[in-house]
This record gives sequence, C-alpha cells and structure tokens, in this order.
Amino acid sequence: MSQPKKHQSTTRMVPVPSQSIVPERDLDKRPVLETRHLGIEFGGLKAVEDFNIIIGKTEIAGLIGPNGAGKTTVFNLLTKVYPPTSGVVILDGKDTAGMNAAQANRLGIARTFQNIRLFGNMTVEENVRIGLHNRIRYGAATGVFRLPGYWKQEKKQHEKALELLSIFDMQDLANARAGSLPYGAQRRLEIVRALATDPKLLLLDEPAAGMNPHETEELMENIIKIRDRFQIAVLLIEHDMSLVMGICEGICVLDYGRIIAKGTAEEIQANPRVIEAYLGKQRGAAQ
Repeated sequence: MSQPKKHQSTTRMVPVPSQSIVPERDLDKRPVLETRHLGIEFGGLKAVEDFNIIIGKTEIAGLIGPNGAGKTTVFNLLTKVYPPTSGVVILDGKDTAGMNAAQANRLGIARTFQNIRLFGNMTVEENVRIGLHNRIRYGAATGVFRLPGYWKQEKKQHEKALELLSIFDMQDLANARAGSLPYGAQRRLEIVRALATDPKLLLLDEPAAGMNPHETEELMENIIKIRDRFQIAVLLIEHDMSLVMGICEGICVLDYGRIIAKGTAEEIQANPRVIEAYLGKQRGAAQ
C-alpha cells in the first residue's frame, strides 16, 4: 500500500476494552458506539459474526475489507435495518435492542448509502429539510392552519438548511433539482442530509465512490471539518485506501464477516493478515 497524504494531526491512540483503541482525547468520554458480539445469520449463513468495536466520541474510524466481507451488513445492523441474530449495539450509552431504524436515527445515528438515495425531483434544500424532520417543533394544528408558530419554524428550517449546505459551499444550489447535480455534488448533498438529523455518529458508505482525485481530496478535508465543527464521530466504509489511511484514526478490517485486525493506519498497512485478505496468499516457488 502506498503512503497516503495525512490530513489530521498525529493522534495518539490508546487501548480500551474489546481489544479496541480510541483517540486519547476521547478516553475520558463515553464511547459513541460499542458493539458486543454482534452477529447476523441469513438462512444459516453467518454474514457477520462476533463483531466487537468501540468508537470514541470524536473519532474518525474506518471499516475496510475485501468485497463481500460484510461491511454494509454491519452498517445495516448498526442502523437497525437488520435486527441482529446475536449481540448488542450500544449508542451513546443506550442499548438499541428492539429499536427500529427511525428510533435509532432519533437516538443519534445517521448514514449515507453506497448507492445514492436522494429525492431527485425535489430541490436541494427540500432534500436537506427532509433530514431536519427531527427538529420540527410545532403541532399538527399549527401546520394545518399556518399559525405564526409554523412560519417561525419554517424560517428556522430554511436558515438551518442553508447553513448545512454551506459546509460544502452548496448554498447557492438550494433551489436546484437534486437529480440535476453532478455525481460528486449528489454525494455531498447526501452527507448534508444525514447531518441534518443531528447525529452523534455519522456512517458513510463509500463516500468517495465515483469521485475524481480532486473531489476525494476535498471530501477528506470536509470530513475532518464536519468532525471538528459538530464534535461527532464518523465511521466510514471506503475502498479508496488513500482516503482511509489519510484520515482514519482507528481502522477495523473485516473478512468473511469477522474482524481480522484493528489498529492505526500504520499498523493495518503492515499487518500480514490484512495484506493476505486483500492480495491472497502468494504462490510458492514450486507452484
């Protein structure tokens, strides 16, 4: 693996239970996410097994592995799209057992998807305001009869949507149709919509997919900016190793649904099991 450009200052990672590490700055804070023996079976096939991870309150973490390793399935378990067959997901100190996806989102977990899921015929601002639904503070009657409280909240929603769009300098595109945006801009809009739900943990599923090197570089800078501005944690799945190794503080490697390595970027790049998982066993001289 090539040595990527580093975007964050050197962060000391310290050990915590579950053979995990968190940034030293988060050691005295409650982890934003902890999973214990998390797993799921589909028809007797163990897609994810004994998945244990801890993510610090402001950590940028990576989940990597070969195609089919179970990474997106982990995201679906964390966001309650799938109920786990075994284990627990603890978000900001609360057990999410029995919750559905909407309840988990209100508790503080949001995500983007590998395949963009925007409302293409709606405007950019309308897409963001869908994410702001948790912030609506007026009742049904106020909305139906357009009472003063409705217009006050509408103004706040509009201002908040533009504020969030400004993270990616997209505020001038507020009235554009989402489906008309270039691919990279649609990716950024999906991140803004996820941020609109006011998450404590943001899950990004291949955020750099389809982006050119310049867009990927900007994305790396913006992920760090989001972490610093909102003081939240970010967990990303990504195949672009320059992005992963450039900004992720702790990295977890998945293969065939099981964790095979955890560590810093330097530790992961030098781990023989990780190299084997990506490249396969090298042929012997006699073969």
